[in-house]
Amino acid sequence: MLEEATQGLNIDPDGVYVDVTFGGGGHSRAILDQLSESGRLYAFDQDAEAIKNNIVDERFKLIKGNFSHLKQHLKFYGILSVSGILADFGVSSHQFDTGERGFSTRFEGPLDMRMNTEGTIDAAHVVNHYSEEQLVRILSDYGELRNAAKLADQIIEARNLKKFSRTQQLVDLFAPELPKHVIHKVLAQVFQAIRIEVNGELEVIKAFLLQTAELLSVKGRLVCISYHSLEDRLVKRFIREGKFEGTAEVDFFGNRTLPLKKVGKLIVPTKEEIKENNRARSGKLRIAEKT
Repeated sequence: MLEEATQGLNIDPDGVYVDVTFGGGGHSRAILDQLSESGRLYAFDQDAEAIKNNIVDERFKLIKGNFSHLKQHLKFYGILSVSGILADFGVSSHQFDTGERGFSTRFEGPLDMRMNTEGTIDAAHVVNHYSEEQLVRILSDYGELRNAAKLADQIIEARNLKKFSRTQQLVDLFAPELPKHVIHKVLAQVFQAIRIEVNGELEVIKAFLLQTAELLSVKGRLVCISYHSLEDRLVKRFIREGKFEGTAEVDFFGNRTLPLKKVGKLIVPTKEEIKENNRARSGKLRIAEKT
């Protein structure tokens, strides 16, 4: 949804834009193509591998950091408001396809899952040291698994015999117990749950969204691409209610006070895009504008 995302920003050639999930740099390059010499683009990524994809352009600055600290980093460069912000949540294709990062059920590797390789907590720590109650919580809340209690019990029983250190150990633990038609889905949900916990992904998204409402100039655009319901739910609720729980604040006259307003309808990948990149199939793109 590269074209839809950049169109959603409604780019002003002279504006200041932010790509908070730089990755391979595809979105950033598309934005730069539409900026004039006076336009500016700031990008974020905490992954050392992504930093290697830096773009050499006087209009561009790549910041190594987590986008939950968006305002703090931009303030350092004297940026107090921006014309548009783009976020493409989730794990990059490079991270999924690199077994050594431990994100994928398909490639054997260390039980890591850190988006920031300098992070102190990895997947092995979660699996080996979390209590049964904690494991049930993340498998249920972040993996949306109905059998979270059973899966957590299996992990604890297995780790009492041998600590987990490799992704294949998790696959080998659960696969024999699952019907063939759900193996890949359940394993993906287990890995997703652990990954979200390791990286604090949902709290990062919440902190990010709150800052976007403050950073965007009037008529500035926010474009978010989510890949699972937990991410999309946060984006949808924040745009609709201005908060993550409850309903929007109202003024003395009962008018809802919202920092952002929805622009257009939910955008999903085309059949052609899914055919070219199967991972795009779950993508959901939402656009909002600062009021």
